[in-house]
Amino acid sequence: MTEKKHRRTHLVTGGFPPGSPAGHDHDHARLKLLGLLAEQDIPASVANDFADIGKWLPVSGLLVTYVAGPYPNAEQSQAIQAWLEAGGHWLALHGTSGGKAERVEGMRQRRTVKTEHHAVLGAFFLTHPPQCRFTVDVREHALTRGVGSSFEVEDEPYFIELQDPTGSTILLTADYGPDVVSPVVGPMYGTDTSLQADGRTRVLGYTRPVGKGAVTYFALGHCHNPASQPGRTADSADPSPRTFRGPWEVDAFMTLLRNVIAQGVAG
Repeated sequence: MTEKKHRRTHLVTGGFPPGSPAGHDHDHARLKLLGLLAEQDIPASVANDFADIGKWLPVSGLLVTYVAGPYPNAEQSQAIQAWLEAGGHWLALHGTSGGKAERVEGMRQRRTVKTEHHAVLGAFFLTHPPQCRFTVDVREHALTRGVGSSFEVEDEPYFIELQDPTGSTILLTADYGPDVVSPVVGPMYGTDTSLQADGRTRVLGYTRPVGKGAVTYFALGHCHNPASQPGRTADSADPSPRTFRGPWEVDAFMTLLRNVIAQGVAG
C-alpha cells in the first residue's frame, strides 16, 4: 500500500433489508464517523453494505463498519482477509459482529448464524439484554490512551463470543451485574460463550493482528431515533428515549475511535 492509500477510508453504514434502519440511526453514526475522519483530514468513500467492497479496499488503508444486518459474504470476507494481511486496518463497531439470523422454533428472537466474516472479524454476536447503564473497564494499550481505567455508558449490553481468544488483545470488558441477564442465550446457543473465565465479565473491545494489518472491534455504539423504530408507539413499555445517542455522546468512546482511526491510517 502506498502512503496515499493509507490516508483514505472506506465507511460502511446501513441496515438490512436495503433501505431499512433495522432499529438504528445509521445517519447519526455515519455523520459522527465522517466527522472524526474529517478531524484528521482523511478522505472517505461511503457505502450502505458490502456489495462493492472489492472496489474500495485496494485504494483504502482503513475500513470502518457500523451495520445492522449487512455482512460480507464468503467471497467478500476473503477479500477483506487478503486486504488485512497486506496491511489494511478494520475498525468494526456494534452490529458488525451480527449478520445472518435464523428463526428458532417457539422463540421471538432470532439466532445469529456463524458465517465466514465472523472468523475474519474475530467476534460473533449472541444476543443482548435491554439497553442499560454499565461500567466499561479499560485495559492499558496504545489504542486506549487518554481514556482512563473505566467509564460509564448507556448502551446495549452485548454478549459476544471471541473467535480468536489467544490472538486477540482485550481492550474493554464489562461486568453487567446480576440484573443484566439473557433468558434466551442458553436455549438458542446451548451455553453463554460470551462469559470469560471468571464467569462474570464479557469482552466489549479487542484488537487482533492479521498479517501486516489488524482488526479492532468495539461492541459499543447503539443509537436510534423515531424513524429507525417505526413500530414503536409513544406509550410503548420500552423506557428508553425515542432518540438515543448514548455512547456517541461519551468522550471516552470518541477518544477510542480517534485512537483507532489515527493508527489505522498511519499504517
